[in-house]
Amino acid sequence: MQPLFKILLCHILNPKSDKSCEFVKNGALVLKRSNTGYKVVEYGKEKVILPKYTTKNSIEVMDTMGKVVMPAFFDTHFHWVQDDVRLMPKKNLLQWLINYTWPYEAKFKDKKYSKMKAEKFAKELTSVGTLGGACYASIHAHTTDDALKYFVGDFVVGNVLMTMESPDYLTQTKKQALKLVDKQAKKFKDSYAVTPRFAPTTHPDVMEEASKMARANRSFIQTHLSETENEIDYVMSIYKNIPGYEKVKTYTDIYKKAKVLGPKTIMGHGIYLSTEELKTLSKSKTSIAHCPTSNAPVKQLGLGSGLFNFKIAEKYGVDWSLASDIGGGPFVSMFDVMQSFVSQNKSANVKGATYIKALYRATVAGARALKLDKSAGNFEGGKYGNFILVSAPRDLTGSSEKILERIISSNKSSRKKYDKMVEQTFYRGECVFTKK
Repeated sequence: MQPLFKILLCHILNPKSDKSCEFVKNGALVLKRSNTGYKVVEYGKEKVILPKYTTKNSIEVMDTMGKVVMPAFFDTHFHWVQDDVRLMPKKNLLQWLINYTWPYEAKFKDKKYSKMKAEKFAKELTSVGTLGGACYASIHAHTTDDALKYFVGDFVVGNVLMTMESPDYLTQTKKQALKLVDKQAKKFKDSYAVTPRFAPTTHPDVMEEASKMARANRSFIQTHLSETENEIDYVMSIYKNIPGYEKVKTYTDIYKKAKVLGPKTIMGHGIYLSTEELKTLSKSKTSIAHCPTSNAPVKQLGLGSGLFNFKIAEKYGVDWSLASDIGGGPFVSMFDVMQSFVSQNKSANVKGATYIKALYRATVAGARALKLDKSAGNFEGGKYGNFILVSAPRDLTGSSEKILERIISSNKSSRKKYDKMVEQTFYRGECVFTKK
């Protein structure tokens, strides 16, 4: 029988908002067993918390002093079937898709290959502390099945829909695409995401019908929006010749007309958006997944798409969260994503892109995008014990921002090391990864 209480002795970082992250030095995090896993009871100074529980019979105390605990991460936009192309040459988004991404995704037609890769990628996710997110699979049904079977945590996964402007080996008929959505949405409900790859590869009537299925099954919707200016030109050149869409003025309006937008819709990127488009997204409560490492300059291993203007998104009330965009992004670790967010905005002289904001957008905001913020994202009482442990910096003085900076910026000169930062990962209070 598992103990009723688990108490972690450690330093604690708890993100609360874009501007607030509580730091407790020499703290104690208390978890209590429930029917669905361990949940947070309280946290605070060890000397205050621990005496309250010394008389309890069923208790496990884990002494992890010297470590910092923080909430596990959400990655709200990534392609698990692109794991092997993330370091391929990336001079142009559309050419990168044609030359590398689509041929690689075709390999996932093989069920044995898909299963093997899913098991491997699942281990990678837990090793970097990502326990939730919104994920793109390939057109093959079993790639969603495999992801949801092996990934540990709270993930939403969907098969990309590709019914036009796609290579022969990855093209579905309209009937095939909708049959797949109907089957998967009914099967997985709110763990499924209807996933038009993006407007150029999915007929608008397919998007509209699939979106109805999403709403009927409480499923999510995810797709790409305004990642590059070339992409926007490409999209608009196609849709001006589609009956009923000839007069649509913007990329966002295509999705609006196809009934894709809504509170359970996550748009990847959203870099080049007009004021009117932002107002449309805000009114529909559609959120954006910002992918700084993928959008970064080519010399930083990104696609060179541009810098997302988080300030104007917030000005118009559009919620957003951080994401890796594997394989457009080069590394799975959200530490790398957070560092990229801070450093790119700093280089552009944009104020407000702090480490506290980065952590909040990689945890609480990600949970909110997946409608899980009442049960995950930070250490509020009643939320699940989903967290990671990392080595504490030598200097624990100063503000939470300074402490976070010391942790997150420690590997910025050798980015691969971010994948090795997590010492342990816990999901609902159970250890699911320990660094060897």
